[in-house]
Amino acid sequence: MLMQDLWLSITNTWQRNAIRIGGILVSNFRQKEILELARKDGKVTVDGLASLYSVTVQTIRRDLSDLADSGRLVRVHGGAMVPSGVVNIIYKERRRVNEAGKKAIAKRCAKEIPDGASVFMNIGTSTEAVAEELLDHENLLVVTNNLNIANTLAANPSCEIILAGGVLRRADGGIVGGLTVEMVKRFKFDYSVLGCSAIDADGDMLDFDDQEIMVTNKAIDRSRNVMVVADQSKFERKAPLTICSLADVAVLFTDGKLPADLMENCVNWETEVVSV
Repeated sequence: MLMQDLWLSITNTWQRNAIRIGGILVSNFRQKEILELARKDGKVTVDGLASLYSVTVQTIRRDLSDLADSGRLVRVHGGAMVPSGVVNIIYKERRRVNEAGKKAIAKRCAKEIPDGASVFMNIGTSTEAVAEELLDHENLLVVTNNLNIANTLAANPSCEIILAGGVLRRADGGIVGGLTVEMVKRFKFDYSVLGCSAIDADGDMLDFDDQEIMVTNKAIDRSRNVMVVADQSKFERKAPLTICSLADVAVLFTDGKLPADLMENCVNWETEVVSV
């Protein structure tokens, strides 16, 4: 009976301290905070979390394993990150991943776009961050298949906004399909500002939706300068479909260091890499 009472006491204590996130029971508040940090920064590290919480690395590894087992995080070398693969992260969560990094990237990218330019901007939370930084630019012509970007730039009275028609994707406010491609084909842009879901080690930009890729590829064809905005988490994710190679890009704006081999390839491709 004593052992049963002890086990019941331990179980009750665990349940009192446990919380439920997205329908999944998380065993302590530290794990809840780890999830929040991963969503904010894109990735968490074992050593960083152990230092933050003053616990052993073994304790953090157990936390990350619990969160990975429940599907909330994916283990990577030295830590964990928000999951991605053949299905994209839901848009609300993508907006929360590495917000500070995206803002810094966006500020730097916006500086390279002069007043009076014509710009295409595709679907993505990073391109939306760039739109926020263009609110003080004058006499821009912006073509976009992103309702969120159009709504943001509506606050800039000197910006002419053309929303590319097509099929509305309600999950993220994107507009895709053959009609969108046909409309983009009518323009010649000074700049395209493009996001993607992942960048592979060989420099391929990757995404999940073939119809979205069709629009992006047409914008690349119709642009004098192609700019890509991608925070550091994009280099650790996977996606099944190829958009293009960084060899086809004029400038990559990011907030982290590229792997040495990829950086060497970018030099050979004459793709400028701007790390903020």
